[in-house]
Parts: sequence; C-alpha cells; structure tokens
Amino acid sequence: MANVTIAFLAQQLGMSKASVSYALNGRSGVSEETRAKVLALAAELGWYPNSSARALSQSRSETVGIVLLRDPADVGSEPFYMSVLAGIEAILGEREQNLMLRIVAPEPGAERRDLEVYRRWSGEGRVDGVLVFDESRNDPRAPLLNELALPCVWVGGAHGGSGRSAATSVDQSADALTVVQALSERGHRRIAYISGLAQLEHERARSSAVEKHARLLGISTVVVASDYTAADGEMATIALLAGLDPAARDFPTALVYGNDLMAVGGLSALKKLGLSVPEQVSVVSWDDSIMCQFSSPPVAALQRDIAELGRQSAALLLDIVQGYEPRNVQMRSAGLRQRTRPRSGSAAPESVRLRIIKLTGSVGTIPFMKPPFFRGKSGNFYQ
Repeated sequence: MANVTIAFLAQQLGMSKASVSYALNGRSGVSEETRAKVLALAAELGWYPNSSARALSQSRSETVGIVLLRDPADVGSEPFYMSVLAGIEAILGEREQNLMLRIVAPEPGAERRDLEVYRRWSGEGRVDGVLVFDESRNDPRAPLLNELALPCVWVGGAHGGSGRSAATSVDQSADALTVVQALSERGHRRIAYISGLAQLEHERARSSAVEKHARLLGISTVVVASDYTAADGEMATIALLAGLDPAARDFPTALVYGNDLMAVGGLSALKKLGLSVPEQVSVVSWDDSIMCQFSSPPVAALQRDIAELGRQSAALLLDIVQGYEPRNVQMRSAGLRQRTRPRSGSAAPESVRLRIIKLTGSVGTIPFMKPPFFRGKSGNFYQ
C-alpha cells in the first residue's frame, strides 16, 4: 500500500502516533502486545519490518543516487544511458523525487573510486537508495551496499531479492535466441559477436547464450570483446576481418554488436575494408537507437525498451525505500526490428510542390522531396 505513514498506522490501530513510532523503532514506552499489533499490521501491508521502522522514523532525502564507473565522455555519447535516464526521471518526476548522478572515471590499477561515493552518500544521508548499473563478476558493490543497508536495484542485473536489494532482470538468452535464429533463417553459418566490456555479467551471459544457441542451430561463432565505443567497435571489426577472404568458410557473414555505437563503428570498418553491407556482411545491434535507423545502410536491432527498464527500476527502488519487500522484476524479451534500404536502380524520388504563404502575403512554391519508399523484408539481413 503506497504512502503508508505513522499517522495512517495509528489511525488503523486506534493508537497514538508516538506509540506506533516507539513500536516500529523497538523503543521502550509501549507494551509487547502493542508492539506486536503494530508490527503485524506492517507485515499485513507488505512492509519489510526493519526497513519500515527506519523509513517511518527517519526523515528522507527524497533523492535517488546513481554512480557510474565510466568515462564521462562515453556516457554522454551512448544512447542507452540517455534512454534509461529518461525512464528513471519519468518516475522520479511523478513521485517528486530527485536524482543525484555521479560519473567516476575508472583508473586502471587503482582502487575503485565509486565505492567511496556510496560510503559517503550513505554516511551523510544524501540518498535514500541507489540504482546500480554494469554488474560485474564478484562485484564489490554487492557486499558494500548490503553492509551499508542502502536500498538498491541492480538495473538489468542478477543480484537482488534479499536484504534491501532487488533487480530488473533481462533474459539475455531469449534475446540471443531471437538474433541467432533470425540469422540462421537467412542462411548464415558463421557469425561474430562483438561484445562490450567482457567483465560485465550481462555481456558474459550474452556471449554464452549466442554461442549456445548458434551451436544448437549448426552455426559457428567467434566472440570479440570491445568497450561500447564506436572507435573500438571499428577497431575490433578490422582486427576480426582484415585479411580474411569473404568466400572462405571461416569468414563471418553476420556481425552482431553489443550496442548501437559499436555497430556504427563496425559499418565504418566494413566500408574501409571494401565489404558491402548487407550483400556480403549483415550487421545487427543489440540496442536500437536513431543511429541504427539513419545509418547507411540502416542497422537491424533488438527492440529493447530501455526507457521502460529505467521506469521499472526507479519504481522498484522507491517501493523498497517505502518499506515494501524487495522483489525482482523480469523485463519483457525483445523483438528484432529489421530495416530496409532503397533498392538499387529505383526511380528518383518524386518531386511535389507545396504552397507556402510568405510573410509578405504573396503565394510561392518550393519543391519538396518525397522520402524514398522503403520496400521488402530483407533489410539489413542478407545471406
């Protein structure tokens, strides 16, 4: 039940607000019978007893925190973060909550500086909870956040469901099957997956799932790690394909990229290598964005609702902060958006004329180019 307050509990139980507060906080001043009644009602309303006492007895900052261990320039250029933050802000705005964002550039060989941010925020009471991105293997944030008793939601992660943590999980295997099966249906027998940062749990799951589903469908695979940037996606593609004969059996006829930026970088690399897309190589992105839509040629992509991932994660975190039992949320699997390109040899776009009323009041005409009509089902999926 949303917005449960001390006053609401007191009204339901016919008690004073002071008595309810004492009972929830384990303080003296009420009988054990009274304390039992208060805690029983809290449990009936779906509250996590310890956190409900803390939430009702302490003032909140009404702020949610995010700490990203990434290069700020990379975060600013990646559409994923813009979409997920838009979804988060949509929920926080509705609930009149604030967002505190800290981007910490990683320093190779040095202690993770993001951990100190969590400690400081918790110690100073700056945030009520945090949204956690980029879960890695043996992630040091998991025990730290548990130690701090700081409510958290692992966005697209696997942690959660215990203590004061939860997760908005993504079925990477289902998404991998969607991609691999589509490529198999188009006759591809060797594909490459250019992944993001290899230490991230969701990338480990994706790579494993791509290899598993490909093997079951009789497709050979190669996995190459990149870093989510367009520049590294380009370099990884060149390193993978340079010197290979497109007619050779070990030449991958389809390249799947971990995000849209790497896919665009891959298109640049293929152009430099003199390889035609999609006639010789098909390109697929795990994330969709306007870049995939307007690249040349346009790129097929999984239709993952990134904004909805942000909305669900923010709503889940606010529920935990308010005292509800943590629970994991499974996000819907993505479909594959295929895109087409104008057929070669098609007629020139039709020119039509539009009437325009100028500021002077006279009437003039200008040519207006009608967009090309995209046809067919093949799109950026060619055998």
